[in-house]
Amino acid sequence: MTDTLAEGLLPLPRPEAGLPGWCDRFLCPEGGEDFFSSRLWYDTVLGHALPAGTRPVVALAGGDHGVLLPLLREADGRLCSLVTPYTLSWRPLPASGATMREAGMALGRLLRGGRPARLDTLDAEAPGLEELLAGLRQSGLVPLRFEHFGNWWQPLEPGAGWEGYLAARPSALRATIRRKLARAGRESRFELLREPGLALENGIRAYEAVRARSWKPWEPFPDFDGALMRVAASAGALRLGVLRDLDGQPLAAQYWVVSGGYASLLKLAHVEDARAASPGTVLTALMARGVIDEDKATALDFGRGDDAYKPLWVSQRRQRIGLLLADPRSPAGLLALARQTAGHGRRQALQWIEKARRRQG
Repeated sequence: MTDTLAEGLLPLPRPEAGLPGWCDRFLCPEGGEDFFSSRLWYDTVLGHALPAGTRPVVALAGGDHGVLLPLLREADGRLCSLVTPYTLSWRPLPASGATMREAGMALGRLLRGGRPARLDTLDAEAPGLEELLAGLRQSGLVPLRFEHFGNWWQPLEPGAGWEGYLAARPSALRATIRRKLARAGRESRFELLREPGLALENGIRAYEAVRARSWKPWEPFPDFDGALMRVAASAGALRLGVLRDLDGQPLAAQYWVVSGGYASLLKLAHVEDARAASPGTVLTALMARGVIDEDKATALDFGRGDDAYKPLWVSQRRQRIGLLLADPRSPAGLLALARQTAGHGRRQALQWIEKARRRQG
């Protein structure tokens, strides 16, 4: 590993080989709580989930004691976060002892004069984010914030176990879970897969078969799920659940990643024809019980979006945001700022019209 690192925007000529070794000092270690900042995650994304026409770039702002940002350069030259439709969080990765304000200033130097860069899937409450933004502003860039998606999650009370967790759920969900689990015990069988091998390969095929017969939209990266399950299993982080009927046909499948005590539900699907038996609810209950009682998870994360079922299972919502980093001294940056101002003015006008309508009503 090189002892001294120079800041810059560094393209990755062979993304299938993963991130360079020197990035390890910035990445979350294997088994840490932030799975989406680990080498396992990024190397899988680079190998199986790069959009056509994009090129991965590593931005190093501030050198050895700065911040690493895994990015994509899109076909039109714009820079954006290296994220996927499966990413639950993305963040700048600081080295030990990094000063976030200085890292923001260094990032501003790298982006100055170019087209606006888009950083999204950010935790609005992430430590150091405000300092990073202060540094960006000090460098002359203007960070334009936008709302990205909601993330539903819940910390778990130590020692409460599955029964304690279930007792805190809405009464209708509790009743459904108890009734459906009793029926499922008579009419289906549950498989939990954790380790590499033939059983996992059969489980991946079952997951893909369920997805093909579900309500799920077209998958932009159909090989990604299987690839991630294999590497997560090799690291001991995978929990793949499959619910089958008594003839062995898969009815529902979902997979979680458990790392550093944090249990994240990444993907789930059920066969539409089996909806009456609620196989998705049954499987979610079985999987949640397992990560709570067996894995002793400290938190549950139900992923991207504000789907109606999520507040039934977990109680807290946090906002993922995006930032458009615009340089007002460049034509593209000035145009982005003008559009933002126009959009803000339009929103204010619509709010004024709505208030006027209410007064008239």
